[in-house]
Amino acid sequence: GGTACVVTGQPFDTAKVKMQTFPNMYKGLVDCFVKTYKQVGFRGFYKGTTPALVANIAENSVLFMCYGFCQQIVRRIVGVDRKTKLSDLQNAAAGSFASAFATLVLCPTELVKCRLQAMHEMQLSGKIIQGHNTVWSVVKGVIQKDGPLGFYRGLSSTLLREVPGYFFFFGGYELSRTFFASGRSKDELGPIPLLLSGGFGGSCLWIAVYPVDCVKSRIQVLSMAGKQAGFMGTFVTVVRTEGVLALYSGLTPTMIRAFVANGALFLAYEYSRKVMMKQIDSY
Repeated sequence: GGTACVVTGQPFDTAKVKMQTFPNMYKGLVDCFVKTYKQVGFRGFYKGTTPALVANIAENSVLFMCYGFCQQIVRRIVGVDRKTKLSDLQNAAAGSFASAFATLVLCPTELVKCRLQAMHEMQLSGKIIQGHNTVWSVVKGVIQKDGPLGFYRGLSSTLLREVPGYFFFFGGYELSRTFFASGRSKDELGPIPLLLSGGFGGSCLWIAVYPVDCVKSRIQVLSMAGKQAGFMGTFVTVVRTEGVLALYSGLTPTMIRAFVANGALFLAYEYSRKVMMKQIDSY
């Protein structure tokens, strides 16, 4: 599921990070795509793909594993049998709990990904003299400058994004599946309803928490050039100096990516889960 998400959505994610971190450099999505292609070539859209793959595979593996555990916790809290189907709202709460665990594996890999994606802009703006162009050079730079804890820059903003965001993510997904199932079992849904449900869930997530993600990207990228303020400090600075709309820089590529990539994520997740369950049942 994580792999499908990255393969389909990485170019839009790269545009999102560039526009969030350096909104004055780009007039919009098309301008960002054209300038990136002219300056770096097609490879520029896939900068940070390796850490993005690691981040998404790690995050979604932990997320969906913990999602199952958190569903059982929710069942205990509401006092129902462990095989009882949860409501869409209860599933949303379980997803929100699960995201807190996923954040711990996501934050370090996403920091490396964001820095690689915005490295060219950091050099152009003069914030750094020489950029690191490989995953290993970025990792080594973080360890040398900040030590292992440097990978957790932006952890609080990542948590602030993930916990409420995944409530809307799983809530939107389950509500959409309920709508398409219309009385039937959700497990009987075909690929198109699953794609649309995943896309709707992803869109709900990003609409709800986009300003938080914008602040997170700035903290993780701009901390390369020196000490960077925390979440509230960065948030206040952006609003004061650039206005509230700066917190929504890069929203267009994010919404395109959210629908396409999360549709692919849930489609791959549901079908791979069915294949695995059939193999387990055959034993």
